[in-house]
Amino acid sequence: MNSPGVLAGTLLAAFCGLAVAEVPREWVDPDTGHRITRLTDEPGSLSLYFNQNGITADGRSLVYSVGGEIRLLDLATRQSRRLVEGPARIVEAGRRTPRVYFIRDRAAWWIDTATGETAKIGDLPSRGGVVTVNADETLLAGTFIEGDAGPRFGPAEPGPRPPVSRRDRGLTIEARWAAKLPMALFTMRVDGGETTVVHRDTAWLNHLLWSPTDPRMLAFCHEGPWHKVERMWTIDVERGIVSKIHTRTMAMEIYGHEFWSADGRAIWYDLQTPRSQVFWLARFEPSTGNRTWYHLDRDEWSIHFNVSRDGSLLCGDGGDPGQVARAENGMWIWLFRPELRRDDGTGEPGLIQTGTLRAERLVNMAKHDYDLEPNVSFTPDQKRVIFRSNMFGDSYVFAVDVDAAAGER
Repeated sequence: MNSPGVLAGTLLAAFCGLAVAEVPREWVDPDTGHRITRLTDEPGSLSLYFNQNGITADGRSLVYSVGGEIRLLDLATRQSRRLVEGPARIVEAGRRTPRVYFIRDRAAWWIDTATGETAKIGDLPSRGGVVTVNADETLLAGTFIEGDAGPRFGPAEPGPRPPVSRRDRGLTIEARWAAKLPMALFTMRVDGGETTVVHRDTAWLNHLLWSPTDPRMLAFCHEGPWHKVERMWTIDVERGIVSKIHTRTMAMEIYGHEFWSADGRAIWYDLQTPRSQVFWLARFEPSTGNRTWYHLDRDEWSIHFNVSRDGSLLCGDGGDPGQVARAENGMWIWLFRPELRRDDGTGEPGLIQTGTLRAERLVNMAKHDYDLEPNVSFTPDQKRVIFRSNMFGDSYVFAVDVDAAAGER
């Protein structure tokens, strides 16, 4: 094994459009002491969005995409194989069965990763699609724009999504939000493809994510400029009960990029009071109403956060100076350990409890172009953080060891 110094030299020499043979398979980040492993061999390979489940139910494999093709990676052996020929788009990996759900030819499908059996679930509605599968894999969920009125804002076709500049992304979000097109939130039965509309609104319904444990509970958002929307909601799809997760109480307060804890007890989200000034990672328990806000410094803010399966660790993908935090030194993959304050009154019912995220740098992302979001997630054993990066020119999927000592052996 090469020394960290040699590997660091290799890293510094190899950072623009290199062939995969020239991109390091492993190295120790000289700035953090953590070992980084390149998981994928294909230039342009991408792991999933941070709140999608990309790990198979047995915890052994990672689902990822390359140019619209869906592939499966064994996390132990690093062996990869094609699962679905493109163009196709991953919905999620199932949490109960060995299935992976995907979109192809304007229809929803599943494939069994063990046997290769494939089945069509049902056709997608016009101007709509599905994006998430529930805990017991009985329902998909998605949205569609009703009717033909308004601009043709619709779901992208299956295939790779090229990075969009932050300026263009902002213009698109503002225009789509202002359109106030009638939308429907619907479920689709995995067995038979039957669709049911469970909620309608002229708000832009987006960012759907089923609870990982409760097959009835679906989180969604009112998308748009974050300082203009009451963003986060849940719906019990059986009873039709819609609940708001957070209410803005301050001018320019923003919150979003929400995600469930693995046990389904809590929803986590980025909170800024006000925008670009004071930074929190907030936790809300729908069943109890309990709220906890963990403070973090400007440089530690991340575009996306995620949580380990036991809830003891969090991670973040950082951001460049052009992001909302305007961080001067924020281009890192971060590890966080949440700590509650121990003031008198901690735990008093009805009050927001506060704490701090103790931060540790895992990966120097100085050579990463943040127009491609890294989208961090933990491996099931919590020993590594998975992310995607274009630090070598093309994008690949990487994993970094949580334990710095592992990078020194």
